[in-house]
Amino acid sequence: MKTSTAVRIAVGQHHSIDGDLDRPDASSGLVVFAHGSGSSRHSRRNQQVARSLEARGFATLLIDLLTPEEEVADARTAHLRFDIELLATRLVAIVDWIRQRDDIAPLRIGFFGASTGGGAALMAAAGRPDDIAAVVSRGGRPDLAGPALPLVKAPTLLIVGGDDTAVIQLNEEAMARMGRVVVLEIVPGASHLFEERGTLERVSQLAGDWFERYPVK
Repeated sequence: MKTSTAVRIAVGQHHSIDGDLDRPDASSGLVVFAHGSGSSRHSRRNQQVARSLEARGFATLLIDLLTPEEEVADARTAHLRFDIELLATRLVAIVDWIRQRDDIAPLRIGFFGASTGGGAALMAAAGRPDDIAAVVSRGGRPDLAGPALPLVKAPTLLIVGGDDTAVIQLNEEAMARMGRVVVLEIVPGASHLFEERGTLERVSQLAGDWFERYPVK
């Protein structure tokens, strides 16, 4: 059994973002999803990974990092999805919100970032080193975290599709700037979106194993 709750989190004085919190019974860890370019909490791929993690006992928080108004503007210009500092600031606000709620405050927190959300997750993890237990990036852009990379303490798993050669190189370059535990896992036959048969299931397995190895729960 699990408890599902729609949440709204204030980010700044005038903005709020919406999310879906799912908590299986007896969960002791929470994975926050940072979606990627042009995506949302309704992403089929992130939903699939979230359900897999919930089956392993993790609570999940799928949340839109942009407000509805910002999403409309970003659909026209695509500029906010690459504003990594903004997205990371939103993730830090989410962490602060978690720590203020009696029901989930004790849970260990992990980040699962996709595409540009991978860079934002790492930047936020650098800003909250005592709060983030582990980070997983799927097809992510860790390079966008820039100067924050050497400051990341959380063990980090970078998952990239074997056919996504440009992003593999970007992940390798980012790894070279990180000083703590970081592993690059390449999924053979997978493209950037992991749409090929069985590839997203492999992502789910790798992510669940990582969060259990570096306990979020």
